[in-house]
Amino acid sequence: MTTDPLQDPIRAAGCVLWRPAVSGHGIEVAVVYRPKWDDWSHPKGKLKRGETARAAAVREVREETGMACEPGRELLTVRYVLQGRPKEVRYWAAEATGGSFTPNREVTRLSWLPPDAARARLTQSRDRELLDALLAESPR
Repeated sequence: MTTDPLQDPIRAAGCVLWRPAVSGHGIEVAVVYRPKWDDWSHPKGKLKRGETARAAAVREVREETGMACEPGRELLTVRYVLQGRPKEVRYWAAEATGGSFTPNREVTRLSWLPPDAARARLTQSRDRELLDALLAESPR
């Protein structure tokens, strides 16, 4: 039996990146702006050959936000169709542990927002569901 490579899902991974709020109360969540898709989302990207999903999630956070992070619990796996092909993205809750953002080809803006403001900024409902999954159990 042969498989159709066009029907194999695109495998990707990302993080709902958070940090303690600068105010000292609660958390802030990172949301990134991707001009190619004209959207605000969580950092994510495709797995490289032989890479685990968790390692890809950490790498993508670093590439897109400049932040090092410590992934915690796995959140949701999001499935959708992108340009006619199935896509599967595994997400982790991850605490930012340092770094600084520099705009790049894929991501031109990074905002650290309180959860309610992040929810309002996120473009896709699936990204709001990921934020809800993070908040369902306090990341702290």
